[in-house]
Amino acid sequence: MIEIRIHGRGGQGNVVAAYLLATAAIDEGWHAQAFPAFGAERRGAPVTAFVRLARFPFRRRNQILHPDFLIIQDAALLHVPGVLDGLKENGAVLLDGSRPPAGVEAVALPATRLAQEYLGRPVPNTALAAAFFTLTGLLPLTALAHALEARFRGKVLEANLRLIEAAAGAVEAGRWRERIHAATP
Repeated sequence: MIEIRIHGRGGQGNVVAAYLLATAAIDEGWHAQAFPAFGAERRGAPVTAFVRLARFPFRRRNQILHPDFLIIQDAALLHVPGVLDGLKENGAVLLDGSRPPAGVEAVALPATRLAQEYLGRPVPNTALAAAFFTLTGLLPLTALAHALEARFRGKVLEANLRLIEAAAGAVEAGRWRERIHAATP
């Protein structure tokens, strides 16, 4: 089972990111679940979303305490206690930003900047999902494109499809492939 925890702020699309990852996996024949955990439900408040992916049915429904992967949609959250807690030894961090802060081993992607450029809105979720699939090789980008097609239409869909190509091109394809194999014995 692959467990992913997504940290961000209200309005950044954390929950949508989780649903996109799960939908893409389900469309590719995986079993998946996605769910959020909210504190104060307001724009800008910290939000955590969880994604589980497996090749077998599962019934686990608790929050993910020991993720294989962390996706952090706001680098400022690295200063919030607990954000990096529980990351497995072979785990990896994908971070929205131009580079990781000192002392944090992560792949950084300027997802908010890319989203602003392609969507006209500072919503990093689609770019980070595309980068995650590219880094891991877990699922093809076409699976993410199909998940987007189920959610959006017209110009918004077209812009998101261009965004996933740009985000995928900004990270090293397959860099985390061995981490996926470690997470799925």
